[in-house]
Amino acid sequence: MFKLRAVQLKDIDDLFELSKLYTFINLPADRDMIEEKVKNSLKTFEKPSDDLAENHYIFVLEDLEKNNVIGCSMIHAQHGTEEEPHFYLTVGQENKFSQSINTGFIHGTLKLGFDTNGPSEIGGLILNPSYRGNPYKLGKQLSFVRFLYMAMHPNKFKELIHTELMPPFDSEGRSPLWEAIGRRFLNMEYHDADLLSRKNKEFILSLFPSGTIYETLLPIEARNAVGKVGKDTLPVKKMIESIGFKYTNEVDPFDGGPHYRCPLKELKPVKNKAIVDISFDELKDEVQWYLVDDTNKIFEAYCVKAKIDNNKLIIDKEFESLFSNSTLNNKTVVPL
Repeated sequence: MFKLRAVQLKDIDDLFELSKLYTFINLPADRDMIEEKVKNSLKTFEKPSDDLAENHYIFVLEDLEKNNVIGCSMIHAQHGTEEEPHFYLTVGQENKFSQSINTGFIHGTLKLGFDTNGPSEIGGLILNPSYRGNPYKLGKQLSFVRFLYMAMHPNKFKELIHTELMPPFDSEGRSPLWEAIGRRFLNMEYHDADLLSRKNKEFILSLFPSGTIYETLLPIEARNAVGKVGKDTLPVKKMIESIGFKYTNEVDPFDGGPHYRCPLKELKPVKNKAIVDISFDELKDEVQWYLVDDTNKIFEAYCVKAKIDNNKLIIDKEFESLFSNSTLNNKTVVPL
Protein backbone atom coordinates (compact mmCIF):
# COMPACT_ATOMS: atom_id res chain seq x y z
CA MET A 1 0.00 0.00 0.00
CA PHE A 2 1.04 3.59 -0.54
CA LYS A 3 0.44 6.96 1.12
CA LEU A 4 0.61 10.44 -0.37
CA ARG A 5 1.53 13.19 2.06
CA ALA A 6 3.36 16.43 2.69
CA VAL A 7 7.13 16.01 2.88
CA GLN A 8 8.73 15.66 6.33
CA LEU A 9 12.25 16.10 7.66
CA LYS A 10 12.61 12.33 7.98
CA ASP A 11 12.32 12.07 4.17
CA ILE A 12 15.55 13.96 3.40
CA ASP A 13 17.72 10.84 3.10
CA ASP A 14 15.19 9.06 0.89
CA LEU A 15 14.89 12.12 -1.36
CA PHE A 16 18.68 12.37 -1.56
CA GLU A 17 18.88 8.74 -2.72
CA LEU A 18 16.10 9.43 -5.22
CA SER A 19 17.99 12.46 -6.56
CA LYS A 20 20.96 10.26 -7.49
CA LEU A 21 18.91 8.21 -9.97
CA TYR A 22 18.65 11.00 -12.53
CA THR A 23 19.75 14.59 -13.08
CA PHE A 24 16.86 16.63 -11.71
CA ILE A 25 16.93 20.43 -11.47
CA ASN A 26 14.02 20.40 -9.02
CA LEU A 27 15.68 17.71 -6.89
CA PRO A 28 19.45 18.22 -7.16
CA ALA A 29 21.80 15.53 -5.84
CA ASP A 30 22.84 17.85 -3.02
CA ARG A 31 21.70 16.92 0.48
CA ASP A 32 21.98 20.46 1.86
CA MET A 33 19.87 21.87 -0.95
CA ILE A 34 17.28 19.13 -0.48
CA GLU A 35 17.14 19.88 3.24
CA GLU A 36 16.59 23.56 2.48
CA LYS A 37 13.75 22.70 0.06
CA VAL A 38 12.12 20.36 2.59
CA LYS A 39 12.26 22.99 5.35
CA ASN A 40 10.74 25.57 3.00
CA SER A 41 7.92 23.15 2.15
CA LEU A 42 7.24 22.40 5.83
CA LYS A 43 6.97 26.11 6.52
CA THR A 44 4.67 26.57 3.54
CA PHE A 45 2.28 23.79 4.55
CA GLU A 46 2.12 24.98 8.16
CA LYS A 47 1.94 28.75 7.56
CA PRO A 48 2.07 29.89 3.93
CA SER A 49 3.43 33.35 3.21
CA ASP A 50 1.25 36.14 1.87
CA ASP A 51 3.92 36.41 -0.83
CA LEU A 52 2.93 33.42 -2.95
CA ALA A 53 6.32 33.30 -4.67
CA GLU A 54 7.84 32.12 -1.38
CA ASN A 55 5.52 29.12 -1.10
CA HIS A 56 6.83 25.77 -2.35
CA TYR A 57 4.91 22.56 -1.68
CA ILE A 58 6.56 19.13 -1.87
CA PHE A 59 4.40 16.00 -1.86
CA VAL A 60 5.87 12.52 -1.42
CA LEU A 61 4.70 9.00 -2.13
CA GLU A 62 5.54 6.52 0.62
CA ASP A 63 5.72 2.75 0.23
CA LEU A 64 4.10 1.75 3.52
CA GLU A 65 5.47 -1.81 3.44
CA LYS A 66 9.07 -0.69 2.99
CA ASN A 67 8.62 2.53 4.96
CA ASN A 68 10.46 4.72 2.46
CA VAL A 69 9.72 7.51 0.00
CA ILE A 70 9.70 6.43 -3.65
CA GLY A 71 8.62 9.62 -5.42
CA CYS A 72 7.68 13.26 -5.14
CA SER A 73 5.94 16.12 -6.91
CA MET A 74 5.84 19.87 -6.33
CA ILE A 75 3.87 23.10 -6.61
CA HIS A 76 5.31 26.62 -6.68
CA ALA A 77 2.46 28.95 -5.74
CA GLN A 78 3.78 31.73 -8.00
CA HIS A 79 6.37 31.37 -10.74
CA GLY A 80 7.41 34.79 -12.04
CA THR A 81 7.91 38.00 -10.04
CA GLU A 82 9.59 41.40 -10.43
CA GLU A 83 12.71 39.98 -8.75
CA GLU A 84 12.66 36.66 -10.63
CA PRO A 85 10.65 36.91 -13.87
CA HIS A 86 9.28 33.91 -15.71
CA PHE A 87 11.10 33.86 -19.07
CA TYR A 88 9.83 32.23 -22.26
CA LEU A 89 10.14 32.29 -26.03
CA THR A 90 6.98 33.16 -27.93
CA VAL A 91 6.58 30.87 -30.94
CA GLY A 92 5.16 32.74 -33.93
CA GLN A 93 5.23 33.18 -37.69
CA GLU A 94 6.24 35.94 -40.05
CA ASN A 95 5.05 36.03 -43.66
CA LYS A 96 7.40 37.35 -46.33
CA PHE A 97 6.40 37.90 -49.97
CA SER A 98 7.99 39.59 -52.97
CA GLN A 99 5.62 40.65 -55.75
CA SER A 100 8.48 41.31 -58.17
CA ILE A 101 9.65 37.70 -58.14
CA ASN A 102 6.31 36.23 -57.03
CA THR A 103 7.90 34.34 -54.16
CA GLY A 104 6.90 34.08 -50.51
CA PHE A 105 7.95 32.33 -47.35
CA ILE A 106 6.43 31.68 -43.92
CA HIS A 107 9.15 31.84 -41.30
CA GLY A 108 8.85 30.39 -37.81
CA THR A 109 9.99 32.93 -35.22
CA LEU A 110 11.05 32.97 -31.59
CA LYS A 111 11.12 36.05 -29.37
CA LEU A 112 12.12 36.38 -25.72
CA GLY A 113 9.43 37.50 -23.31
CA PHE A 114 8.96 37.55 -19.55
CA ASP A 115 6.20 37.68 -16.93
CA THR A 116 6.57 39.44 -13.57
CA ASN A 117 3.18 38.37 -12.18
CA GLY A 118 3.26 34.72 -13.05
CA PRO A 119 0.91 31.77 -12.45
CA SER A 120 1.20 28.86 -10.05
CA GLU A 121 3.45 26.14 -11.43
CA ILE A 122 3.36 22.37 -11.06
CA GLY A 123 6.52 20.37 -11.62
CA GLY A 124 9.16 18.20 -10.00
CA LEU A 125 7.37 14.89 -10.59
CA ILE A 126 9.81 12.08 -9.87
CA LEU A 127 9.13 8.35 -9.40
CA ASN A 128 11.68 5.68 -8.61
CA PRO A 129 11.98 3.82 -11.96
CA SER A 130 11.67 0.43 -10.28
CA TYR A 131 8.05 1.34 -9.44
CA ARG A 132 7.01 2.24 -12.97
CA GLY A 133 4.21 0.15 -14.41
CA ASN A 134 2.77 -0.51 -10.96
CA PRO A 135 -0.98 -1.31 -11.13
CA TYR A 136 -1.68 1.36 -8.49
CA LYS A 137 -0.94 4.11 -11.06
CA LEU A 138 1.79 5.62 -8.90
CA GLY A 139 2.96 8.24 -11.39
CA LYS A 140 -0.58 9.49 -11.85
CA GLN A 141 -1.08 9.54 -8.08
CA LEU A 142 1.95 11.82 -7.72
CA SER A 143 0.68 14.10 -10.45
CA PHE A 144 -2.93 14.31 -9.29
CA VAL A 145 -2.18 14.79 -5.58
CA ARG A 146 -1.29 18.38 -6.49
CA PHE A 147 -4.73 18.89 -8.03
CA LEU A 148 -6.39 17.40 -4.94
CA TYR A 149 -4.52 19.85 -2.71
CA MET A 150 -5.30 22.82 -4.99
CA ALA A 151 -8.97 21.78 -5.10
CA MET A 152 -8.99 21.84 -1.28
CA HIS A 153 -7.15 25.18 -1.00
CA PRO A 154 -7.76 27.26 -4.15
CA ASN A 155 -7.13 30.51 -2.26
CA LYS A 156 -3.46 29.52 -1.81
CA PHE A 157 -2.77 29.56 -5.56
CA LYS A 158 -3.09 31.78 -8.62
CA GLU A 159 -6.09 31.48 -10.93
CA LEU A 160 -3.88 30.09 -13.70
CA ILE A 161 -1.79 26.89 -13.43
CA HIS A 162 1.37 26.48 -15.50
CA THR A 163 3.56 23.52 -16.36
CA GLU A 164 6.61 22.95 -18.56
CA LEU A 165 7.32 19.69 -20.38
CA MET A 166 10.68 18.19 -21.22
CA PRO A 167 11.73 18.47 -24.89
CA PRO A 168 13.67 15.85 -26.87
CA PHE A 169 17.41 15.65 -26.21
CA ASP A 170 20.03 14.16 -28.50
CA SER A 171 21.79 10.82 -27.95
CA GLU A 172 24.38 12.50 -25.72
CA GLY A 173 21.78 14.22 -23.55
CA ARG A 174 22.24 17.67 -25.10
CA SER A 175 19.48 20.12 -25.96
CA PRO A 176 19.53 20.93 -29.70
CA LEU A 177 18.00 24.40 -29.12
CA TRP A 178 20.50 25.19 -26.41
CA GLU A 179 23.39 24.23 -28.65
CA ALA A 180 21.99 26.46 -31.43
CA ILE A 181 21.17 29.56 -29.33
CA GLY A 182 21.92 29.39 -25.62
CA ARG A 183 25.52 28.25 -25.81
CA ARG A 184 26.37 30.95 -28.37
CA PHE A 185 25.04 33.79 -26.25
CA LEU A 186 25.54 32.57 -22.68
CA ASN A 187 28.75 30.52 -23.11
CA MET A 188 27.90 27.82 -20.57
CA GLU A 189 26.56 24.28 -20.41
CA TYR A 190 22.79 23.78 -20.53
CA HIS A 191 22.47 22.23 -17.07
CA ASP A 192 24.72 24.90 -15.53
CA ALA A 193 22.57 27.65 -17.03
CA ASP A 194 19.33 25.95 -15.98
CA LEU A 195 20.58 25.53 -12.41
CA LEU A 196 21.83 29.12 -12.25
CA SER A 197 18.49 30.40 -13.53
CA ARG A 198 16.79 28.99 -10.42
CA LYS A 199 18.62 31.59 -8.33
CA ASN A 200 19.62 34.33 -10.76
CA LYS A 201 17.74 35.31 -13.91
CA GLU A 202 19.50 38.62 -14.64
CA PHE A 203 21.95 36.97 -17.02
CA ILE A 204 19.11 35.77 -19.27
CA LEU A 205 17.79 39.26 -19.94
CA SER A 206 21.31 40.70 -20.24
CA LEU A 207 22.81 38.12 -22.63
CA PHE A 208 19.99 36.39 -24.49
CA PRO A 209 19.08 37.82 -27.93
CA SER A 210 16.24 40.31 -27.50
CA GLY A 211 15.15 40.57 -31.15
CA THR A 212 13.29 38.11 -33.37
CA ILE A 213 15.04 34.79 -33.89
CA TYR A 214 14.21 33.18 -37.25
CA GLU A 215 13.96 29.41 -36.99
CA THR A 216 15.09 29.20 -40.63
CA LEU A 217 18.58 30.12 -39.45
CA LEU A 218 18.70 27.31 -36.89
CA PRO A 219 19.88 23.73 -37.52
CA ILE A 220 17.07 21.32 -38.38
CA GLU A 221 17.57 19.49 -35.06
CA ALA A 222 16.93 22.71 -33.14
CA ARG A 223 13.87 23.60 -35.22
CA ASN A 224 12.41 20.17 -34.65
CA ALA A 225 12.83 20.51 -30.87
CA VAL A 226 10.79 23.72 -30.49
CA GLY A 227 7.50 22.97 -28.73
CA LYS A 228 8.03 19.20 -28.92
CA VAL A 229 8.39 16.68 -26.11
CA GLY A 230 10.71 13.74 -25.70
CA LYS A 231 9.49 10.17 -26.11
CA ASP A 232 9.37 9.58 -22.35
CA THR A 233 7.26 12.72 -21.88
CA LEU A 234 4.55 11.84 -24.41
CA PRO A 235 2.34 10.09 -21.78
CA VAL A 236 2.59 13.20 -19.56
CA LYS A 237 1.60 15.43 -22.48
CA LYS A 238 -1.40 13.23 -23.23
CA MET A 239 -2.45 13.22 -19.58
CA ILE A 240 -2.28 16.97 -18.98
CA GLU A 241 -4.10 17.70 -22.24
CA SER A 242 -6.85 15.28 -21.18
CA ILE A 243 -7.56 17.28 -18.01
CA GLY A 244 -7.60 20.73 -19.59
CA PHE A 245 -4.06 22.01 -20.13
CA LYS A 246 -3.41 23.71 -23.48
CA TYR A 247 -0.19 24.62 -25.27
CA THR A 248 0.45 28.38 -24.97
CA ASN A 249 2.67 28.83 -28.06
CA GLU A 250 5.46 29.57 -25.62
CA VAL A 251 8.54 27.45 -24.91
CA ASP A 252 11.44 27.31 -22.52
CA PRO A 253 14.16 29.73 -23.73
CA PHE A 254 16.90 27.21 -22.99
CA ASP A 255 15.63 23.93 -24.43
CA GLY A 256 12.41 24.72 -26.32
CA GLY A 257 10.20 22.55 -24.11
CA PRO A 258 6.51 23.52 -24.47
CA HIS A 259 4.58 25.51 -21.85
CA TYR A 260 1.03 24.48 -20.97
CA ARG A 261 -1.58 26.32 -18.91
CA CYS A 262 -5.11 25.93 -17.62
CA PRO A 263 -7.30 27.97 -15.23
CA LEU A 264 -7.37 26.21 -11.86
CA LYS A 265 -11.16 26.05 -11.79
CA GLU A 266 -11.21 24.46 -15.27
CA LEU A 267 -8.92 21.54 -14.43
CA LYS A 268 -11.03 18.38 -14.61
CA PRO A 269 -9.90 16.95 -11.25
CA VAL A 270 -10.76 20.28 -9.59
CA LYS A 271 -14.09 20.62 -11.40
CA ASN A 272 -15.00 17.05 -10.45
CA LYS A 273 -14.01 17.18 -6.78
CA ALA A 274 -16.60 16.03 -4.27
CA ILE A 275 -17.10 16.17 -0.50
CA VAL A 276 -18.26 12.75 0.63
CA ASP A 277 -18.67 10.34 3.50
CA ILE A 278 -16.94 7.02 2.99
CA SER A 279 -17.85 3.41 3.60
CA PHE A 280 -16.42 0.06 2.56
CA ASP A 281 -17.69 -2.91 0.59
CA GLU A 282 -16.45 -5.67 -1.70
CA LEU A 283 -16.54 -4.10 -5.14
CA LYS A 284 -16.18 -5.87 -8.46
CA ASP A 285 -17.80 -3.71 -11.11
CA GLU A 286 -18.02 -0.01 -11.95
CA VAL A 287 -15.05 0.98 -9.83
CA GLN A 288 -12.73 3.91 -10.48
CA TRP A 289 -9.53 5.21 -8.94
CA TYR A 290 -9.99 8.17 -6.58
CA LEU A 291 -7.65 10.26 -4.47
CA VAL A 292 -9.10 10.68 -0.98
CA ASP A 293 -7.93 13.35 1.44
CA ASP A 294 -7.22 11.86 4.86
CA THR A 295 -5.50 14.78 6.56
CA ASN A 296 -4.96 14.54 10.30
CA LYS A 297 -2.30 17.23 10.70
CA ILE A 298 -0.77 18.78 7.58
CA PHE A 299 -1.78 16.75 4.52
CA GLU A 300 -2.27 13.07 3.77
CA ALA A 301 -4.15 11.21 1.05
CA TYR A 302 -4.66 7.75 -0.39
CA CYS A 303 -5.48 6.40 -3.83
CA VAL A 304 -8.28 3.83 -3.73
CA LYS A 305 -10.63 1.85 -5.94
CA ALA A 306 -14.15 3.05 -5.26
CA LYS A 307 -17.45 4.27 -6.63
CA ILE A 308 -19.64 7.24 -5.70
CA ASP A 309 -23.28 6.62 -4.82
CA ASN A 310 -25.47 9.49 -3.55
CA ASN A 311 -22.59 11.59 -2.20
CA LYS A 312 -21.05 8.58 -0.52
CA LEU A 313 -17.73 7.10 -1.61
CA ILE A 314 -17.86 3.34 -1.34
CA ILE A 315 -14.28 2.06 -1.16
CA ASP A 316 -13.21 -1.49 -1.93
CA LYS A 317 -12.45 -3.41 1.27
CA GLU A 318 -8.91 -3.97 0.01
CA PHE A 319 -8.15 -0.44 1.22
CA GLU A 320 -10.12 -0.42 4.48
CA SER A 321 -7.06 -0.85 6.71
CA LEU A 322 -5.68 2.49 5.48
CA PHE A 323 -8.53 4.29 7.20
CA SER A 324 -8.53 2.39 10.51
CA ASN A 325 -7.73 5.54 12.51
CA SER A 326 -9.72 7.96 10.36
CA THR A 327 -13.01 9.72 10.55
CA LEU A 328 -15.27 8.68 7.70
CA ASN A 329 -17.05 11.98 7.07
CA ASN A 330 -16.51 15.05 4.89
CA LYS A 331 -13.65 13.71 2.82
CA THR A 332 -12.50 15.59 -0.27
CA VAL A 333 -12.04 13.31 -3.29
CA VAL A 334 -10.99 13.77 -6.89
CA PRO A 335 -11.15 11.15 -9.66
CA LEU A 336 -7.84 9.85 -10.96
